[in-house]
Amino acid sequence: MADALPKQESIDADCRAVRVHESACEPGQPARGETGDDDQSGNHCPAGDECAYYQEVVGLRTEVVTDPLTGLYNLRYFREALEQELERTQRTLISTAVMMIDLDHFKQINDTYGHEAGNQVLRQTARMIRDTTRRLDIQCRYGGEEFVVILPTTELMLAAHVAERLRENIESTPVFIDDDTVISVTASIGLALHSAERPTTSGGLIEAADEQLYRAKEEGRNRVRYAIFEVPDTQVSGDEKQALGAMFGSDDADDLPDSNSGDAEHPDFGFGQDVDDEDDFIADDDGEQWIL
Repeated sequence: MADALPKQESIDADCRAVRVHESACEPGQPARGETGDDDQSGNHCPAGDECAYYQEVVGLRTEVVTDPLTGLYNLRYFREALEQELERTQRTLISTAVMMIDLDHFKQINDTYGHEAGNQVLRQTARMIRDTTRRLDIQCRYGGEEFVVILPTTELMLAAHVAERLRENIESTPVFIDDDTVISVTASIGLALHSAERPTTSGGLIEAADEQLYRAKEEGRNRVRYAIFEVPDTQVSGDEKQALGAMFGSDDADDLPDSNSGDAEHPDFGFGQDVDDEDDFIADDDGEQWIL
């Protein structure tokens, strides 16, 4: 996960500041780590077991960016991380996707089973989000029963595959409150993409994902929705077909695929691939990757 933990240099700086503030040395003496002496007496503040405040600093910094109920990152961290990923897309020209997840009829769960049962549903959903997405993805609680995941270096079709897998996992995994109480949960998911060809701002990307989430709710809930980008309706002339046929050794230029084959929702760009075919995915250590 990108920049998930505080940088070592930042920890060192915070640690030194805390020790100075707490006056961890004798009155009238310079605080440890501030003398500039490179001695081995322990009178310095390297990050690690020798620093009494190291774990406290790390713990405080973790609390600042973590949702206490689910253990996912909070809204503050999400906004900062999203800006970083959009900037990375501009540098690398590799797309970034955002996935907005909202639990269906969550208010009914709270009203029927109580808020503690609702909290248990949220915790289980958070675990499933972590288990379904990759280590490099950034999983956050957006607020209430809504979650958001940043998918770095991810094209739309891979993001759609991950979102559908998550939706299915949530639907097929009931929440066991006690021996007599089992709650079935579903989720609606909206996707949006930031790419070099279709750049947007962080606010625009969130708004686009939220619009697709609203669309999923309007169309019946428990589904994944995302915008389908139109493919230009280009045509290949007869002369161009003849030239291509000669180039690839085809006697009949009509055997060449049309450039606008496929349909509006799943264009195949002339390659005859089915975007829903599981064979179009390969597995690696971080999950399934789309073969472009």
